[in-house]
Amino acid sequence: MTLPLREDLRGKTAYGAPQLEVAVRLNTNENSYPVPPGVVASIVAAVSEQAPALNRYPDREFTALREALAGYLAPAAGRRIEASEIWAGNGSNEVLQHIFQAFGGPGRPALGFTPAYSMHPIIASVTATPWIDGVRGVETTSGERSFDLDAAQAVDQVRAHDPALVFLVSPNNPTGTALDLEVVRAVLEEARTRSCMVVVDEAYAEFARRGTPSALTLLTDAAGADRLIVSRTMSKAFALAGARVGYLAARPEVGEALRLVRLPYHLSALTQAAAVAALGHAEELLSTVEAIKAQRDRIVQVLPTLGLSPVPSDANFVLFGGLPDEKVAWQGLLARGVLIRDVGIRHHLRVTAGTASETAAFLDAMAEVVGMAGMAEVAGQPQPSTDAGPSMRAAARSGT
Repeated sequence: MTLPLREDLRGKTAYGAPQLEVAVRLNTNENSYPVPPGVVASIVAAVSEQAPALNRYPDREFTALREALAGYLAPAAGRRIEASEIWAGNGSNEVLQHIFQAFGGPGRPALGFTPAYSMHPIIASVTATPWIDGVRGVETTSGERSFDLDAAQAVDQVRAHDPALVFLVSPNNPTGTALDLEVVRAVLEEARTRSCMVVVDEAYAEFARRGTPSALTLLTDAAGADRLIVSRTMSKAFALAGARVGYLAARPEVGEALRLVRLPYHLSALTQAAAVAALGHAEELLSTVEAIKAQRDRIVQVLPTLGLSPVPSDANFVLFGGLPDEKVAWQGLLARGVLIRDVGIRHHLRVTAGTASETAAFLDAMAEVVGMAGMAEVAGQPQPSTDAGPSMRAAARSGT
């Protein structure tokens, strides 16, 4: 049956990372640690309290949640944040969709610096916003790729394309690299001379290396601060991917604009209650962040011993290159019960930093796949007698 689908959607495929039953799942940057029992109890109690009143619509303004999020963000911003500066939705993707609906649309292009979060152009498409794939980094003479974005490179592209929306991701997904705040400042300076909003996607901000400042610090008095939106999520560091809670901080006028496009009562009473309860345990939920960062740094340390090239990361994942065929390597890992992400960059794959045992399993499997036996096995060719060797496997297990 042929449906009268929108012409611009014909031939496209839906977003979706593989959801496979494997021993080690490290492909979607989830937090590998389960929600602690004490937090579970608080969430269950909060949801139970709301259950009898589910015959009524939820608080349309999600007041308690905005107040709790404002309190959580204040230390990163270096000042008190008002509830009126907070907006939230069902995951950061809905928050981003609200932004596209309010500030994008036909004839109002959005600019992002590729490679970056793959949902940005997808949300642009479904909101009929023209998407511009900007450029980040350069390819060196040796064929290696730099994924950095500097202020001059970013501003030049804003001037060339005159977008209505600019997306900056810090730490960037899939590269893991954090932006220098000077890049954000420079883009904001340029944006205030145009009809342009600047969105800094900080979904992985809690995993940044010590001393990495947040764009939240620019909301007070930076030139163009009224054009700045900083988006975040409770999916990653808070280990609440299943709860679907995303949010942003911006001037109160931004929230007023987003109210024009959100669906009525878009955040259920149960979602609001669960998120507020979780924020009451922020310190406990975030206690796994340092452990995850340690495993991330372990991956960055060990992969070069396997002849691979990891990109230094400020996120809970590592992008790495040096693979002759990334698809063969991905299949080789999957055959060994380890699922990671092919992000569409030649010779590169991305792996989430999980628990210590998950990291060891990945590194062991990677050592085998890097050996010619592992690569040939996946390609369906006869296996040579050589393998990764005991020294490679020992390095993978020990993290040295």
